[in-house]
Amino acid sequence: MDKRASTIAVLLLTGGLIGPGRAQTSSAPGEGPQKGFVPLFNGRDLSGWRGLGHTSPYDIASWSPEERDRRQREADEDMRQHWRVENGEIVNDGQGVYLTTVRDYGDFELALDWRMMTPGTDSGIYLRGSPQVQIWDPESPQSREHGADKGSGGLWNNNAADGKWPLVKADRPIGQWNTFRIRMVGQRVTVVFNGHKVVDHAVMENFWDRQRPLPASGPIQLQTHGGQMRFRNVSIREIPPEEANAILAGIGDEGFRPIFSGRDLEGWTGCRDCYEIADGILRAVARKAGTLLTEKTYGDFAVRFEFRLPPGGNNGLVIRSPLEGNGAFVGMEIQILDDGHPKYAQLHDWQAHGSIYGVVPAHRGYLRPVGTWNFQEVVVRGPCVTVTLNGTTILDADVSTIDKPPDERDHPGLRNLSGHIGFMAHSDPVELRHIRLKELD
Repeated sequence: MDKRASTIAVLLLTGGLIGPGRAQTSSAPGEGPQKGFVPLFNGRDLSGWRGLGHTSPYDIASWSPEERDRRQREADEDMRQHWRVENGEIVNDGQGVYLTTVRDYGDFELALDWRMMTPGTDSGIYLRGSPQVQIWDPESPQSREHGADKGSGGLWNNNAADGKWPLVKADRPIGQWNTFRIRMVGQRVTVVFNGHKVVDHAVMENFWDRQRPLPASGPIQLQTHGGQMRFRNVSIREIPPEEANAILAGIGDEGFRPIFSGRDLEGWTGCRDCYEIADGILRAVARKAGTLLTEKTYGDFAVRFEFRLPPGGNNGLVIRSPLEGNGAFVGMEIQILDDGHPKYAQLHDWQAHGSIYGVVPAHRGYLRPVGTWNFQEVVVRGPCVTVTLNGTTILDADVSTIDKPPDERDHPGLRNLSGHIGFMAHSDPVELRHIRLKELD
């Protein structure tokens, strides 16, 4: 068993992952949170929570500090009118703003119990401030026309079918307690509802802007309207990067095989002395520049790897490149870059991490802190290139539609149907590991 497989096995055995079998449920009444979880609700008051309505994070970002403070005071006053604590339970009367964590969260596992007290109530859990894991009454005539008969737990605000509807109807009768266990890694969400997996690694769409991925972090919100709702045993476990990477590596991993052994550069050509190997890691040699390429060529494929950047680190994944020439032009270069470093303050958008250099910009803000391992997948099928970073799709492009690249240079590699894959060293000790590839039909 290799190190990656061993890591996944340990996480499964310790409950670090929501596995396909019997689900882990939240604590019973009166018990503390499970191992690794911290309470979001202390059972006595609403410390750690604030008020916030159905509000776009992009609108919030546009507010001045003064407007933000004013709106928060108004929302907190509204919260105090409609939310209270009673017998160790959070109670909402069916009106008002949503109960919102003061803190933001990125990758996490959330456990909570909820109980609907009034038939026909509509509720839900906002993740990173975006709607939502749906809670509703499956028997409500008004809600059934919107799909409530399928049950709670789905990502109802998705346009795509994946995750929109729960895989199993698991609701208990009105007035009884239900349990959610929600895991979020990148934009992928898994929901276990009363012991049944109802959402399985589904991509949660960005309700606020369908053209952008979900924000990398945001608050948890308890949303309810139309009737009384109660919540208890609300706790959270933040998922560390190593575990998140293992989770992402396990999603759809069938058919992937290593193209870097971790021991030597067998199967690779080009600037072999631009890289060194230590402890299974492929490291670009400082102050050396050049491209390391696979001996084999590939047409359509998916490649997965982890990378770790030093401050200001710069590298690139070359795809469909010939052996000679600058891979950013005779092939395509997917940027690997610490694009938040001050020395890149004047960076063009098509130079940011995950971009097709000079051609298509990627969404920014999804890199982990410098010195942390990131997980990336690049899928190339025909003219279409998709880049997913730490579970979030940051680029989805059809290069055949590009007549004039924004860098105003010639990119003949955009028309290549196959070529070599490799890494472009730019004199920085960028590290790579777990490089795996699957050829696509």
